[in-house]
Amino acid sequence: MIKVHMADRVRSLPPYLFAAIDKMKQEALSRGVDLIDLSIGDPDLPTPVHIVEAMKLAAEKPAHHRYPSYEGMLSFRESVAAWYRQRFAVTLDPKTEVLSLIGSKEGIGHIPLAFVNPGDVVLVPSPGYPVYPVGTLFAGGESYIMPLREENAFLPDFKAIPGDVLKRAKLMFLNYPNNPTAATASADFFKEAIALAAQHNIIICHDAAYSEMYYDGERPISFLEVDGAKDVGIEFHSLSKTYNMTGWRLGFAVGNKDVIAGLGKIKSNLDSGVFQAVQEAGIVALQTGESVLSGIRDVYQGRRDVFCAGLKELGMPINRPKATFYLWARVPSGFDSSTFVTHLMNKAGVLGTPGVGFGTPGEGYIRFALTQSADRIKEAVERIKSVMGKA
Repeated sequence: MIKVHMADRVRSLPPYLFAAIDKMKQEALSRGVDLIDLSIGDPDLPTPVHIVEAMKLAAEKPAHHRYPSYEGMLSFRESVAAWYRQRFAVTLDPKTEVLSLIGSKEGIGHIPLAFVNPGDVVLVPSPGYPVYPVGTLFAGGESYIMPLREENAFLPDFKAIPGDVLKRAKLMFLNYPNNPTAATASADFFKEAIALAAQHNIIICHDAAYSEMYYDGERPISFLEVDGAKDVGIEFHSLSKTYNMTGWRLGFAVGNKDVIAGLGKIKSNLDSGVFQAVQEAGIVALQTGESVLSGIRDVYQGRRDVFCAGLKELGMPINRPKATFYLWARVPSGFDSSTFVTHLMNKAGVLGTPGVGFGTPGEGYIRFALTQSADRIKEAVERIKSVMGKA
């Protein structure tokens, strides 16, 4: 039997947050706990029927049973460009400025491999999606943490980044609407980011996976809508949350053609592209009528309102989110984020995500996902009340 030694890059990895949450969940379920899982952002609503039907038809086509192209079917990329033109008034060349992805996570994790050398710096928001620093680590880069603090509306303070860090920085990750804080960003913020990137030759990678999950008619903007954005960066998008297609693994990157080409070179060496039947279904998804999408948003908005009202009664301060399907709430005094999550799971059968799992600046917060019915959310609130002496 050989002795297996993990590579340094693997041994230095922190536990993947959602894998740890899943283990905690499985242990609770094995004990017979009636668990209300509000931890992971996986939509409980089904993929719309017309998208499923399109997939069924596409899967029967023998032409799709062979290797796809790594960059994606031109017809899919044309649909992405048409969607951007209709939704954001942004013009894209589908041949050079659009790249299909096996979910946006894949592209986010791979892009440091294209542009980051060992010792280079990547500017990473925290609390944030764990893949930003992990992709940086795999490329041999160093993450410089940009704290997202409530007093700054969960936006990074670019003026606080030291000059020597900016000189070494190659990439900057941004994410609005934001996971986990649910914050949104304005055009003025993106203008500031673009100016910084242009001055220091930094590629901006904007993760816009939640742009279509908004409430009260306040539609988030695209980073690419702002003048100069395409000169300095790209935007990642996903069909996962907008169309309830998390398991389908389909996303795309759009923007600066040279950055897209660099990411494409990594992909051509590491994967064989997205199953073409999924791309055909994706074309249909991108043409989905507003009535279907607004119906999905209405469901989440109703859940948001129920949960926000319940947390307010509990005395847990929360900013009512304008977008995403997350609530980012301060934990009660006497707890840190991890002990509060454990307390709720063991005493109430309610599972959230500890804020510290998204980075040290997330300590003191808990993230809840609106991925249960309004009735189950009401029940979760009542359970939390009972274990906090608020019943």
